[in-house]
Amino acid sequence: MKTKNQVEQGLPSSAYTSESYFHSECNSLFLNNWVFVGFAHELRESGDAIPITVAGQPIVLIRNAQREIAAFHNVCSHRCLKLVNEPMNVGSMICCPYHSWTYNLDGKLCATPFFGGKEHVPEGFDMSEHNLRSINIFVWHDWIFVNLSNDAEAFEDYAKPLMNNFEDIDFNKVKPLATLNFGKISTNWKFLMENFIEPYHVQFVHRTTTSQPLEDHYTIVDGVCVGSAIDLDEENKVEGSLSVSSRYLTLFPNFIIGRYFPDQIGVHLNIPVDSEHTIQKRVIYSTEDKIATPEEIDAMKKLWWEVHKEDHAICERMQLGRASPVSNDGGMLSPHWEDSVRAFQKMVVDSVTK
Repeated sequence: MKTKNQVEQGLPSSAYTSESYFHSECNSLFLNNWVFVGFAHELRESGDAIPITVAGQPIVLIRNAQREIAAFHNVCSHRCLKLVNEPMNVGSMICCPYHSWTYNLDGKLCATPFFGGKEHVPEGFDMSEHNLRSINIFVWHDWIFVNLSNDAEAFEDYAKPLMNNFEDIDFNKVKPLATLNFGKISTNWKFLMENFIEPYHVQFVHRTTTSQPLEDHYTIVDGVCVGSAIDLDEENKVEGSLSVSSRYLTLFPNFIIGRYFPDQIGVHLNIPVDSEHTIQKRVIYSTEDKIATPEEIDAMKKLWWEVHKEDHAICERMQLGRASPVSNDGGMLSPHWEDSVRAFQKMVVDSVTK
């Protein structure tokens, strides 16, 4: 048994650069776990649909007539065409552009025009056996999670270590204020996760945008919830920078939520593209039903854009460093500040090698 004082190696470079390793993650880690995929507030009306890709598979999120959000494999039952190709409102039906097979918003197959010749439905063809394939979904407040294997434990049980950190919040008062779309970043998705999890870099990378002394941070390792935190007194706070008591929490594998006291939350959506690229988005929330002015929102967006760009630059250089044979053994992890990273990496390995 290793203690917190023992230095450990990180993941080998192949875990960040190998397409083979990325495909292994798709076929295990992203298949079997609850994966964060989107924001409920972006599906405002019945018929709103957003196509996404999870573990290389085309998925569609859709708000149905009952105003619930459902997830389906984004594939027509006839010739397996990708049904929804861009965010849109599909109306009351999803219609395949190839042969007009039509499904309602609950995925039920409703029409197969001329599939049997002059007869729309061939003899013996049971339409109910060819509905869209549904995917296990859970919406935790504004955050949408899916499980492709349909075999994960109940989300509330899985995510309890994370949820315990938000029991004091009235989520009826949590409102999205702004969205930052960062597009494609030239780094493996795990580097973005690991960078958020550990506090070791903060006073070095963010010296101009934050004022959070390293020695005041501590790490959090609680099952599938890992991260760090800092508690600051009023006299330690610096106006115009990120110098507030904070919780930097993750839910394995790809959910990131930052809590910034007294009244702000930030959630990151990291979408792995391949072994060396990730798409990232951040939504900023008020936790007190606060009505922010345009000037206040612009100031928030500016601060967080600068903080993220500092992180992105570091993560992209981490990716470049993995091209060297020096990185084959994974480098070293601080036993004090990066035990949370080690816990995350162990979950990656455990998922891929099951």
